Amino acid sequence: MSSAADIITAWVEQRFPGTVTSLTRQPRWRPVWWVDVDTHDGPKRLCVRGDRVDMTLIFPLTHEMSLQDEMHRHGLPVPQVHGWIEDASCDLRAYVMDYAPGENDFRKCTDEVRDAVVDEYLQALATLHSLPVDSFAARGIMRAPSPAESGLLGMQQYERNWRAMKKVPNPFIEFALAWLKRNPPKSLGRESVIVWDSGQFHHDGTHLTAILDVEIGHIGDPMMDLAAWRQRDTVIGYGDFAKLYARYEQLSGAEVDLDALMRHHFFFCLSNELSVGPATRTPAPESDLMTNLQWCYETNLFATEALADILQVELPTVDAPHPHESRGEVVLDHLVRQLGSISVDDEFTRYQLRTMFRMARHAKRLDEIGNELSEQDLDDLTPLLGHRPESWLEGEAELEKFVLANASSGEFDLQLLHIFHKRHLRAQMTLGPAGSAMTHHASIQRFS
Repeated sequence: MSSAADIITAWVEQRFPGTVTSLTRQPRWRPVWWVDVDTHDGPKRLCVRGDRVDMTLIFPLTHEMSLQDEMHRHGLPVPQVHGWIEDASCDLRAYVMDYAPGENDFRKCTDEVRDAVVDEYLQALATLHSLPVDSFAARGIMRAPSPAESGLLGMQQYERNWRAMKKVPNPFIEFALAWLKRNPPKSLGRESVIVWDSGQFHHDGTHLTAILDVEIGHIGDPMMDLAAWRQRDTVIGYGDFAKLYARYEQLSGAEVDLDALMRHHFFFCLSNELSVGPATRTPAPESDLMTNLQWCYETNLFATEALADILQVELPTVDAPHPHESRGEVVLDHLVRQLGSISVDDEFTRYQLRTMFRMARHAKRLDEIGNELSEQDLDDLTPLLGHRPESWLEGEAELEKFVLANASSGEFDLQLLHIFHKRHLRAQMTLGPAGSAMTHHASIQRFS
């Protein structure tokens, strides 16, 4: 049976007559390969982007490929698409595009360079939002039944996928989705091609070079693009969003709808829990469990903060319990030290060892404080439910039952928001040692 590398090599050498000189898998959770090929016209570098292994895609990978191809046809700075590879023998589904060189952050840049590149990105977004949607719809790019519903299609796709993957109670997501059904963002008839997971691009230290990752792009409300990159800003740092929104208004001639934007921001903070959250309960063999947990725990906190912004309320804080001694302490300490001391040359193997090291630290922290945090979660439920569930898992089920019974009412919104925020704060404490990067909660730009 041929391997994925064999299949990719054969496809590339047929499409670009020449010889593949290098094929390297990117060291991360998604199967992506960099391919160098010596063609008759000189050396060329390609990117082969595969399907996710730990979740069902919100939109099919072929949808992403078609959207990127159509954006390229309209002159947007996205990598050119070269075709589709599929081989059931090695479970390979991927599309091939040009490699996009450049940096995805501004660590080596001055503020002036960052501002110039971000402005070019805003110009590209404004151009994308101004394009007629018909040619994209003709390519199969998904579109709501009417412009009035343009802001809801993506939310519905996420929920449909999540419900298909859901196997255990998730009271927070049920609460958040119920709130959004009662208080949906309104598009007011706006309809544009959007990338949705915005803020992903490369630059060369002077100019924008490529817009990347249009995985969840579709025909939606342009406010969704203005909302989504607020989370990524905590890692990248794009500048003051109030100024960026004012610049977008200048470029597009359209007013930024802050009410819709805040609701779209709240929803997009749920997107990790909706997509990879189920994989944190039943991870696939190739799943990067700790990355998924960190994404979910961090953005769940962003979500409760976003809803607090909308409702204009303050949120509670919690204190970390004192670590307790246990019979597992010695072996867990030793496991963490052993995994942290292994050195290998292969980049992908280093990535795999890093994920195991983080899992070991997570297990150690759960051993130290996990039981106490579970007890605190259960204590919080007693006033709401009128009794104290026997275990944390029973508490999850009973809390979800309570949320669903009150889904059409906002009577308990504030009480539930406070409970969920405290639960999220406690969950993040378990990701690693106190003060570690994994347990750090970033400060997101607030609306008020």
